[in-house]
Amino acid sequence: MLFQQDNRLIYAYDAEKLWIEPWGQNSLRIRATKVRSMPSEDWALQAQPKTEVQIKISDDSASMVNGNIKATITKAGKLNVWNSKGELLLEEYTRNRRDVLDPKCSAIEVEAREFKPIPGGDYHLTLRLESVDPAEKLHGMGQYQQSLFDLKGADLEMAHRNSQASVPFLLSSLGYGLLWNNPSIGRAVLGKNIMSFEAYSTTILDYWIVAGDTPAEIVEAYADATGKVPMMPEFGLGFWQCKLRYQTQEELLAVAREYKRRNLPLDLIVIDFFHWPLQGEWKFDPTYWPDPDAMVKELRDMNVELMVSIWPTVDKRSENFEEMLEHGLLIRVDRGVRTGLDFQGDTVHFDTTNPEARKYVWNKAKQNYYSKGIRVFWLDEAEPEYAVYDFDNYRYHLGTNLSIGNIYPVEYSRAFYDGLKSEGHNDVVSLVRCAWAGSQRYGALVWSGDIASSWSSFRNQLAAGLHMGIAGLPWWTTDIGGFHGGDPKDELFRELFVRWFQWGAFCPVFRLHGDREPRQPQQGTTGGATCCSGADNEVWSYGSQVYDICKKYMEIREQMRPYTRQLMQEAHEKGTPLMRPLFYEFPEDLRSWETGEQFMYGAKYLCCPVMQPGVTKLKVYLPGGAGWKALEGADAFDGGQTVEVACPLEYMPVFVRVDRESK
Repeated sequence: MLFQQDNRLIYAYDAEKLWIEPWGQNSLRIRATKVRSMPSEDWALQAQPKTEVQIKISDDSASMVNGNIKATITKAGKLNVWNSKGELLLEEYTRNRRDVLDPKCSAIEVEAREFKPIPGGDYHLTLRLESVDPAEKLHGMGQYQQSLFDLKGADLEMAHRNSQASVPFLLSSLGYGLLWNNPSIGRAVLGKNIMSFEAYSTTILDYWIVAGDTPAEIVEAYADATGKVPMMPEFGLGFWQCKLRYQTQEELLAVAREYKRRNLPLDLIVIDFFHWPLQGEWKFDPTYWPDPDAMVKELRDMNVELMVSIWPTVDKRSENFEEMLEHGLLIRVDRGVRTGLDFQGDTVHFDTTNPEARKYVWNKAKQNYYSKGIRVFWLDEAEPEYAVYDFDNYRYHLGTNLSIGNIYPVEYSRAFYDGLKSEGHNDVVSLVRCAWAGSQRYGALVWSGDIASSWSSFRNQLAAGLHMGIAGLPWWTTDIGGFHGGDPKDELFRELFVRWFQWGAFCPVFRLHGDREPRQPQQGTTGGATCCSGADNEVWSYGSQVYDICKKYMEIREQMRPYTRQLMQEAHEKGTPLMRPLFYEFPEDLRSWETGEQFMYGAKYLCCPVMQPGVTKLKVYLPGGAGWKALEGADAFDGGQTVEVACPLEYMPVFVRVDRESK
C-alpha cells in the first residue's frame, strides 16, 4: 500500500511501515520499522525544516521530489534514489520474486531491508544497497586506525573504541551523502558489489541522504542537518602543550614559564588525569595542587589557558559514589558486578544519558574547576568500552553487544556544553576521545586516542583526520609523536617526532601530547601519585636540532593565526572542514580523488607531509585549476602535474594556491 500523509510518502505492507520525508533542501530521511508505531527519536538529526515537495502516487509506484533529489518506491517496496540529472544514486539490493517482470527477479530471496527478530523484542537489522558503480569513491565514516583514503571495499565496525570513532556519514563521488542515523553498534560493508549497513539491536531503519553537485555542497547540507561547531575561541588557534602527565602544580608552572622565557607561542597547557584524590572526585588533590587559584592566575597573566582532564568514572571509595548511587546517576548492568573499569580503582561510569547525572557532574566541575577560572575540559574515557545502552530497560550491558551504544559520547560532550552555555559561554570546546554524528554541535574537539609512536600510526592519523572532517567533525587533533612510547633521546624517534610536528602545525588544533620513555619516578604516595608520568615532552626535550625545527613551525602556525581564525569561522557558519581532501577544493580533477597522502589546509595551503623515515625528496601532485608557489623558497608551478621536491628534515613541502579564487 502506498499513500501520502501530509508531507510524507508512506509504504506499508504486512508489519512493515516505511516513511520517506524531506529533511532539508535536496535531502530525504528514510525510516522503516516493524514495531507498531514509528520510533520518534531523531538521533543525530536536528528538527525537520519546512520543505515543499512533489509527491506522485500511481497504481504500481510512487515518488517524492525534493529539489535535486528524487525517491521512487514500487508497490513491491523497492526503493531507489536519483538526482535531478536522472542519475541513479542509490538502489536497494533486493532479490525475490514479488515482481516477476523485474529484471533482477531472483529465487535467492534476499531482502533489502531485513528485520531479523532477536530475543527481547528488537531486531538485527540489515540494509542492503546495490553498488551502483564499482569505481565509486567513498569518504567519511569517522575515525578508524587504517590508512585507506578511498573506503570503497572497506569493512567497518560501527562501534566506539579507544582511537576508533564511528561517525557513519559517507560522501560519494557519485554526488550524494548518506548518514546512517542509528546509534546501534553494528557494521558497514562498503563492497564493490553490495553495500550493507547493520544494526545489531534496534527497532528502526533510519538514514538521511542528500544529493549535491560538489563535495562542499554535500558536506554543508549535512552540517545543516546535524549541526555545526561553535566558533573556536582564540586559544584554539595556536599551540597546545600536553604530556602524560604533569604530576604537580610546580612542574606544570615551570613548563609554562620556560615557554614564555624562550618567547615561544603557547596558547594552552593541560593537566591530564589523576590530578584528583580519587576518580569521581572532580577536584584537585591539594597534596600536589595546593593553590589552583594562584596557578590559574599566573597562567592567565602569561596569556595561557588551562585545560583539565575529566573522567566519567566513579571510584566506589570516592566521596560522591553513595550519593550518585542513591539517586540513580550511575550506569547499571544486566548481570554480574557493577564495574565499568578497574584502572587505578574499582569504578563505574556515570550515566551521561541521564540529564540529572549530566547536571550533577557539571555542578561538581563548576564548583571545583570553573569557579577557579578553568573554562576548557578534556573529557577523557568518553565511552565505557564494550558497554552498550538498553534504552528499553534503562541500563547498560557490559561486555555484550545488545543495544544502542554509540550515543554515549554525544551525551558526555553535551554535559559540559550545556553547563558552560548556562554560564554564558558561547564558544565551548571539549577535548574528547570519541564522537558520533552530531557531537560537533556540542563543541566536541576529537583527538585520535592512544595511538602508537610509529610511522604506520602516523600515516593512519592523516586518513583519520580527513575522514573525520568529511563526516562532520571539523575540530580534530592527534597526539603529535604518538601516545605510546618514544624516547626523546632516540634519534630515530626524533625524526618521526619532527615529521609529525610539522604536519601538526597544519592540523585544525596544534597539540603536543604523549607518554614518553623512560618513566618518571613516582612523586608521592597518596591520591593519583601511583599513576606515574612519562618522560619530558616539551619542544626543548628533543635536542637543539629538533628544537629549532619545532620553533620554526610554531612560528608558522602563529603567522597563520588570522587565516586559521577564518577557517574556524567557516566551520562554524557552514560546517566546512579545516583539513580537506584535495577533491574538496578540486572536484573536477580526477587525480584529486585518488591522492590521499596530501591535503588542503583550507582552500589556500597544499600540505605534503613526509610519512616515511629517511626521505629527503618527495613526489607531490599539484591539482589542476590553480597555480602553486612553495611556502618556503621561490619555486612556482602550474597545476595538474606531479613534481619532485626536496624535503630535508627541517622542511615539509607546503604550497600556496595562487589563483584568483584563492582565499
